[in-house]
Amino acid sequence: MANEVKKVRLAIVGCGGIAHLHMQGYEQIKRAEPEKFEIVAVCDPIDERAQEFANWAEQFQGKRPQVYTDHEVLLKEETDNLDAVDINTPHHLHHLIGIACLEAGLHVMIEKPIGITVKATKAIMEAAKRAGKFAATAENIRRGVPQRTAWWLFNENKLIGEITLFYAIQVGYLPPTQPGQEPEWHWRVNKFFSGGGLVLDSGAHFCDTIRYLFGEVKQVHAVVKRIVPRPFRKNDELVIDDREDTWMAVLEFESGLMGLWSYTNTAPAHEFTQVVYYATEGALVDIGDAFHGPRGDALVKHVNGQVRSLNELSKDFRAAIGEEKWQKLFPHDFTNGFTLECYDFLDAVQNNRPPEITVEDGLRAKAISFAIYEASATGQTVKVQDVIDGNVEVYQRPINEHWGLQ
Repeated sequence: MANEVKKVRLAIVGCGGIAHLHMQGYEQIKRAEPEKFEIVAVCDPIDERAQEFANWAEQFQGKRPQVYTDHEVLLKEETDNLDAVDINTPHHLHHLIGIACLEAGLHVMIEKPIGITVKATKAIMEAAKRAGKFAATAENIRRGVPQRTAWWLFNENKLIGEITLFYAIQVGYLPPTQPGQEPEWHWRVNKFFSGGGLVLDSGAHFCDTIRYLFGEVKQVHAVVKRIVPRPFRKNDELVIDDREDTWMAVLEFESGLMGLWSYTNTAPAHEFTQVVYYATEGALVDIGDAFHGPRGDALVKHVNGQVRSLNELSKDFRAAIGEEKWQKLFPHDFTNGFTLECYDFLDAVQNNRPPEITVEDGLRAKAISFAIYEASATGQTVKVQDVIDGNVEVYQRPINEHWGLQ
């Protein structure tokens, strides 16, 4: 048939850590929709990891992918056999591998943060435009049923009125490392490889979520610190973690909404987490951490005394939007965020449409994180748009210079 949509031919680059959750998603999709895609190749510099993924893919799709330890070799040998690449590498490689894949004429989905700096992300955007392909940001949190329900609550249902302010505070304690017990060095320890600590890493989820729920952040004031030095062992040397362990950030949205986002792991004796979104007629009280909510057991409390969980409200949400829209959000009734992000990527490639969360969306979410770093580095209130435009990059400049990003 002339209009038949072909099976997506996919490569996975990076087979450690988070990639396992992507593979679980692809396995679930394969069971539900066998003709959606085929994993043609897998790549990781550690051969054992790539072989593990090839074995895994063979189990659920019946055909073993080609195995590579170098993405350049993969692209040289497999580009004609591919449509898209799922990139799950350390942060500093996101733009390097993403651009190479785009220049080879392939769509890409790149794990968050989609670029190690704003300039790195813009380089991905420009490569996508030149190639006429898209770059998707791999973001799983906003896709969950509770998060979709929360969007409906604040933007359509208005059960507790108009959002006014929020507090997302997590205070914990990680005991100092004892001499001789230092953990092995990891790429996340160095901001030249990671881009930063939790403000950017898990913080990318939070920043995407608040932007999804409440719109654009206008400006930020923040203090970001490392309070407790933490050494890591790298070969025979001790290397101090240069990422933050504490921050307090005040966020002002274009809408006038304001929020306080704060975290530390340096507070002994009394730990607490408070994540509350206040509206004119009640509050959404989250249960969990200050990064990955709102969760299904979060409580929607009305001033009249009514209390319902987001899980309970999700039934009303489903009824309100109808089954057709529900299935667009949760195809095959998938509810796992990783499965949903992978399905959206495949479906966007297959049907030649933009993914839900583009590289531009990833940039705007990540710019909130970088505005926090820049506000602390400059001691000034920083506009998020100035970070996007490159007008403020005191924090990012050394990282950009390290990777030759102009």
